[in-house]
Amino acid sequence: MENIWYVWQESWAIRAFLASSMVGIMCGVLGAFIVLRNMSLIGDALAHAILPGVVVAFILVGQTAIGLFTGAVAASLITAVIITWIQQKVNTKNDAAIGIVFTAMFSLGVIGISSINRKPGVHLDLKDFLFGNILGVSTEDLYLILIVLIYVLASVVLLYRYFFATTFQPIIARTMGISVQTVHYFLMLLLAFSVVASLRTVGVILVVAMLITPASTALLLSKRLERIVVISALFGLISATLGLFIAIVLDTTPGPAMALVATLFYFLAVMFAPEKGLVWKATRKRQLKRRIRWEDFMKTTYRLQEENELNLSVLSEKMSYTQAQTQRHVQTLRSNGFFEKEKLLLSEKGKNTAQQLIRAHRLWETYLVEHLGLSQDQIHEEAEQIEHFLTDDLLDEVDQRLGYPTKDPHGSPIPSRTALTISQLPVAQKAIITHEQISNIVTAKLWDLGLMPDVPISLKQKVNGCFEVEQEHRIVTIPNELASAVSVKRFYDDEAVNQVP
Repeated sequence: MENIWYVWQESWAIRAFLASSMVGIMCGVLGAFIVLRNMSLIGDALAHAILPGVVVAFILVGQTAIGLFTGAVAASLITAVIITWIQQKVNTKNDAAIGIVFTAMFSLGVIGISSINRKPGVHLDLKDFLFGNILGVSTEDLYLILIVLIYVLASVVLLYRYFFATTFQPIIARTMGISVQTVHYFLMLLLAFSVVASLRTVGVILVVAMLITPASTALLLSKRLERIVVISALFGLISATLGLFIAIVLDTTPGPAMALVATLFYFLAVMFAPEKGLVWKATRKRQLKRRIRWEDFMKTTYRLQEENELNLSVLSEKMSYTQAQTQRHVQTLRSNGFFEKEKLLLSEKGKNTAQQLIRAHRLWETYLVEHLGLSQDQIHEEAEQIEHFLTDDLLDEVDQRLGYPTKDPHGSPIPSRTALTISQLPVAQKAIITHEQISNIVTAKLWDLGLMPDVPISLKQKVNGCFEVEQEHRIVTIPNELASAVSVKRFYDDEAVNQVP
């Protein structure tokens, strides 16, 4: 540890740390757009294509940072133009065009460096260009990287809306007057700057890893572009600095260590990222299976309860469980309020859940027969699977399209939707007052207010504990107590109904 602390006090180590930090941030920010625009292979191409420019610059001005930077950027831009021309003008696949051009440019660079090295007193190490030499970063290199970093960050901030539009909606961007091709070439210019600025740190081969891997990690962790850019920059920074630290501790090459650290973060995200991680998906899958198993259990219990055949042995036989497994399921569901205490009977909550599941099954069977033309023998298995995924809103739309059927194709009754009241409606939601209310008193009060069933109403606002609804261009104020008792069904206009698959 004392040796490590001594190393970090050296000027070359501080320069290496600053250079790797700036390169990590720069590649992370730009990489987010490169990955989203499917330009990862172009980044690889530009990284390899800089060598001829380096050779020409070395011949003309010698081994200066500004000279090599200028030559490398020029070679990158020429490569980008040639690739784009082939893709647009020649009948060649996009990835093939990239491969053809960058391998040719890289070969020219290797030949040029080999020719230069044969001259006496001249040494241009190809290995430093391929894998970087961050421990040899000079103060001039630091200034150059800083300038490029500031330019890239400023460009992304100022032109963010243009990058966003051309990345996700290029057609709409054109209609807005944005030149998609100009933005594309400018992004290629920023990419060329970043690749050349990263030359000293990770080299032309591993710079692709710093462009792609942190951005790919960020895409697993967020869906919003601004967050993706920030997260990608953060992982780029951490990967570069941590990789440098590991390389110094283990006395190995820094560039590959940075790439491996970035890859490690990527696979951690692959495993544990919310929503997209494998662990999260496996957990959700287990939860889904458990929910389906519980819902099927309640549905079977409900049917046996309605037929007065409910007991532990029959329920176990229907579910293909042992009696011990059945008892465990009952206990679990009872603790969640779906079974009555100390009785093998569904509670009101359990009955409602089972009824809505049966409603979903039978409505979907009816839809498959009436709108898709399937026979009664073909519908049960599909309805058995999809019933667990149909939302109440979708079922209401299907119910309306079918004309509120009371029986399914097999002649079984379709349960009505669990009561929804006016007080539960969001503002501007349309609904239909149902014929069946909880009591005749509610029906009479609705009659007095002139509110008719089967005629759409719309909740306008909630004022002073009362609810204002509109029916046939007439505003009616309903007291809170009555609004909490009136059963309604959501209503959808023809456009919404036509969106049902």
